[in-house]
Amino acid sequence: MTNDSGNTLLALLVGAAIGAGVGVLYAPDKGVKTRKKIKKKAVEASDDISHRITQATEELTKTAEAKKVDFEQKLEDTISNMSYKADDIISALEKKLVDLKNKNAQLQK
Repeated sequence: MTNDSGNTLLALLVGAAIGAGVGVLYAPDKGVKTRKKIKKKAVEASDDISHRITQATEELTKTAEAKKVDFEQKLEDTISNMSYKADDIISALEKKLVDLKNKNAQLQK
């Protein structure tokens, strides 16, 4: 979940909680009933927020794990490619060394 999505979700939840609270306060019920409704709505909102946080945490954990696996695979591929290139460089240097030895032997004759 991106930061903008998290902010939007938080704003939505806060707005819904405030709207529910204002709606209950303007309802034509007695004070006891109103307080019970407010408490019930607060518990429901708390449970909903807890559930959404749990879901977001699980989603972020899955995303982080997937990115970790992807990174490890790319790193392994890069190291493998570098190993092949190192082998190519070593082979080229060995050929160059053989050529230099041959030239040196000709010059010493």
